[in-house]
Amino acid sequence: MTTDARPPSSPQLPPPAPESPPFEPPAAGAPAPSSDEAADRLRSALDLIDPGPVLPNTPISPTPSAPRPPAIPPPPLAPPRPLLPPEPLSDEPGPLRPVPARRPGRVAAAMICVVLGTGLIGGAAAGTWLDQDSDGPTATSTYTAARDLWHSVPVDTLFPRTIRGTGAGPGGADREWTRVGVAPDSGCAEALDPLLLKVLEPVGCARMVRATYTDATHSGVTTVGLVFTRAEPAAMAALANRFSTEKLGARSDLMPRAYPVKGTEAAAFGDKQRASWTVRVLTDAPVVVTATSGFADGRPFAAPQSAEQATAGGASGPVAESGLGHDAKGIADNVERGLRKKAAASPEPAP
Repeated sequence: MTTDARPPSSPQLPPPAPESPPFEPPAAGAPAPSSDEAADRLRSALDLIDPGPVLPNTPISPTPSAPRPPAIPPPPLAPPRPLLPPEPLSDEPGPLRPVPARRPGRVAAAMICVVLGTGLIGGAAAGTWLDQDSDGPTATSTYTAARDLWHSVPVDTLFPRTIRGTGAGPGGADREWTRVGVAPDSGCAEALDPLLLKVLEPVGCARMVRATYTDATHSGVTTVGLVFTRAEPAAMAALANRFSTEKLGARSDLMPRAYPVKGTEAAAFGDKQRASWTVRVLTDAPVVVTATSGFADGRPFAAPQSAEQATAGGASGPVAESGLGHDAKGIADNVERGLRKKAAASPEPAP
């Protein structure tokens, strides 16, 4: 038995393959090989390939495959809108942005709407204020307070001792009148003519107070009176409307009576000496204001003239020229203003 000199662990190599004869092209005119011959030749050529030694128990590593390309996400349907930076929180001015052009028509329409809206609101507010002034609690309380002034205030408050009328005389001259006497409070039958008393009957006469004044020259005298009625505002408004529409204030048969004061310049001042007068029906107080004037020397007047006529522009005659119409009007104006002022300042009567 022959022993192999190589170590037993060394693998046995196959014997070398025989060399194949060199390829020679077929000679011209030689017949072409058949298909079987071509197949034999191909197998012979494959046998000549040496795959190399294959070691026993040696694993064959698989051929690494190429890595798969990463999946590409599908394109979005629309490109995302870029996010705007947040508005700055500081007072520093930010980037300028384009401002859309204004349309003059729309701007004008907006301004008209603002003006109309302001006018409507202002009109509504003015209406509310007027309603409060005319019918509100203040007007009601003033009206009620005026009713009791004839006995709740001093005589000097209703009829001041001296009355100054700035620009109250003829031609805008200043006038001054001094009180010479105050009549006791009484009813209206003694102080008013019967016809005037009948006209005032719808409002009712509660009380009447009177005082007589003389001017600075002591040539003219005037009696001013306050008739406190029992009427409510509606009745006073109706009477004032009648005086206006029927011109009752210009009728000489509705003159108030004079109050003569013994021992003074007004001692001879009676009904025949009346030269001018005025009668005013108030609507914000239950009061009728009267005044009548004449000469202090006792001369009678056959054709008296109302204070409104005697103080009108271009008026002539002894009444207008002497200023007796201005005396009646000026004293009545002052007493009326004092009455309203005192009524507005008086506290509301207890319920």
